[in-house]
Amino acid sequence: MLSEHHDIDHEFPEFHQKLLALREKNADFDALVAKHDKLDDEIRELEEQQIPVADETIEKMKFERTALKDQIFQRLRVG
Repeated sequence: MLSEHHDIDHEFPEFHQKLLALREKNADFDALVAKHDKLDDEIRELEEQQIPVADETIEKMKFERTALKDQIFQRLRVG
């Protein structure tokens, strides 16, 4: 959906405090969340600005975003 936020804090509001705590104490986790959110920003910009991009490219980016989100969710559930 265009202009919809998919950053981790919006995706998992129930984990807001845990997300902040894990990002603060775990540099690898922080980097993972930052990578996800940066990729989300790139996808949103491409969609909002209607920048021409191959379907395969945008789908690959969205697949990577989903994989990162899954990794983050697993860590939030356990961590």
